[in-house]
Amino acid sequence: MGAVVFGLLTLAVFARGNDEHDARHERESKERLSHADRQIDEHAERMIDEGRQIFRFDTFGSESFWGGTLRLHEAIAGSKNGGVGGGVSPKTALAVGLKIDSDALPEKLKHEIKAGKVNLDDPAVTLALLKLNAVVGVTGVFDDSGRIRSMGLQCAFCHATVDDSFAPGIGRRLDGWANRDLNVGLIVSLAPDLKHFTDLLGVDAATVRKVLTSWGPGRFDAVLDKDGKAFRPDGKQAGTLIPPAFGLAGVNLHTWTGFGSVPYWNAYVAVTEMHGSGTFFDARLNNRDQYPVAVKSGADNTRRTPDRVTPKLAALHFYQLAIPAPAAPQGSFDKVAAARGKNVFDGRARCASCHVPPLFTEPGHNLHAPAEMGIDSFQADRSPTHMYRTAPLAGLWTHQKGGFYHDGRFATLRDVVAHYDHNFRLGLNDHEKSDLIEYLKSL
Repeated sequence: MGAVVFGLLTLAVFARGNDEHDARHERESKERLSHADRQIDEHAERMIDEGRQIFRFDTFGSESFWGGTLRLHEAIAGSKNGGVGGGVSPKTALAVGLKIDSDALPEKLKHEIKAGKVNLDDPAVTLALLKLNAVVGVTGVFDDSGRIRSMGLQCAFCHATVDDSFAPGIGRRLDGWANRDLNVGLIVSLAPDLKHFTDLLGVDAATVRKVLTSWGPGRFDAVLDKDGKAFRPDGKQAGTLIPPAFGLAGVNLHTWTGFGSVPYWNAYVAVTEMHGSGTFFDARLNNRDQYPVAVKSGADNTRRTPDRVTPKLAALHFYQLAIPAPAAPQGSFDKVAAARGKNVFDGRARCASCHVPPLFTEPGHNLHAPAEMGIDSFQADRSPTHMYRTAPLAGLWTHQKGGFYHDGRFATLRDVVAHYDHNFRLGLNDHEKSDLIEYLKSL
């Protein structure tokens, strides 16, 4: 027994010695850096910190739209709290996909929620959560008396979720994850004043609400206010799935149809979708045939002052590129089958010819024509590119909810594999398809 204890103590001392050696080596390495290299390190650390803050909490001045124009905060508050209607309770908020940051909740409140002492059917509790800055992606603006006066949105509204560690919909933030529970259209449809949209689109409020509520959870149409195409030719909704915002380092084009780079899309969304105060320019939108609504609104050359967007694009971009794609959890896929599936991916299925590891998209111009992919061109033709992007696959397991492809047309990975097998005449057998699916789940 004594020998065992001595052995364990020796191992502990050895491990501590290694830790101290590694720490000393790291300090010495940093001390040997040149002044220029230290500046780079400090700059990178500062950019990540600033970018994280912007991603999570910056509204870009969008309160003037969501609160001032749409008066959405009044619908959240409800008539009993100085707003209109029944209000939005925490249960309702969670039901439409809003998430609660558990780290923003005081310990006392956590205990009270666990004990069932908090009325989660009361909109006043939602307002209290907004005051704590606990609703992911949403900022409430309150006056001195504690009454909500406006609200704004952040990047995290669509592109973050939580780990459900406290309760379903309540937990620690997961930045960059696509919130496939979020029903953006339904939330916006609650706004008391939709005149902005009725004037822009030339329809009545009932039609606007019909379009907004057609999207469903996890979808958003960021081109509706540019081309006015509310539905597909087949009558189905025209929104696209919210994509993840992680694993983008090294990826050329962002969004399903390759509108532009990550900072392009950040400016596009912040200025023309979130309606923040900033600058956005894209002459391609000044095309009356393709984008009649954008020509009407002047969206191709938007310049609001003060500019609260442009000075933040660099740090926001830097932070997004620093977010890695999360590794698949242990037990979520069959390791042996996935190893076989990798051989199928690289070989017979030819997936790696476009989804080139480790980026899992093409280095360079990562776009393909709709006909090449064997699908219709509706969403591609709403883009200046008229093409579809090769979507990066890392972290695919995190966004299986809502289906696959830009519009969720394929409900499962098996459906996706079957489509490619048919379109490219691969001739995969059932075992190869199953193995390939396990590999995709492992990425």
